[in-house]
Amino acid sequence: MKMKIMLMNTSIVMSLGLAAGLLAGCASDDEKGENSDKQAQLQSQAKISKEDAEEIAMSKVPDGTIKESELEKEKGHLQWSFDMARPGQKDITEVNIDAITGAVLNIGQEAPDAD
Repeated sequence: MKMKIMLMNTSIVMSLGLAAGLLAGCASDDEKGENSDKQAQLQSQAKISKEDAEEIAMSKVPDGTIKESELEKEKGHLQWSFDMARPGQKDITEVNIDAITGAVLNIGQEAPDAD
């Protein structure tokens, strides 16, 4: 009888774990879908392409390598944001380019683990 109860408890725990994993997977798929919809909407508003914005960013940090990029709306500006690594530096150089005009909005340093 004890063995049967232990097996039932184990089955319940495993079933709950499986259900939780499936729900987590569904939630992240929904977030990805929402995020890609948001990105598509932002890209439809941008006048400056990602490639052109990358060129502008690279002209400001010629020794940098782009590690991440994002189109975002921040402080009222639709902007391309580039996180760039530079040789011999631990900090990341962030370059923000206005996605409408191509103007450089900001060049700043941030710690590698900062988001």
